[in-house]
Amino acid sequence: MRALIVDDSRFVRGFLRGLLEERGIACEEAADGQAGMDRLNAGVPFDFALVDWNMPVMNGLEMLQQLRADGFDAMKVMMVTTEAENDFILRALDAGADEYLMKPFDDEALGEKLAMLGLAEA
Repeated sequence: MRALIVDDSRFVRGFLRGLLEERGIACEEAADGQAGMDRLNAGVPFDFALVDWNMPVMNGLEMLQQLRADGFDAMKVMMVTTEAENDFILRALDAGADEYLMKPFDDEALGEKLAMLGLAEA
């Protein structure tokens, strides 16, 4: 299984990578939504993406809208963000997010969301 981690925080990317790699999931990283789209369009398939909302160049919502418009319909997308207001959650889900994980989070919370997506055992 392969995951794309898209976040402008090197710390968050590393934290997520560590948690996912412990689960046997291969990871690639991108520091903004445009770089994430470049990785997706490079042709190497990903099973899911973890995408931050607030990033430079292209934010997470814009990336989500673009990847769905570009036909990445089968790929699961989890927004991983500090944006906790219902408006943000609804906008992300309406744009095609499959799940929403609020920062800060721990391994247990990530595991529960992965299980909800069918990507890990509960």
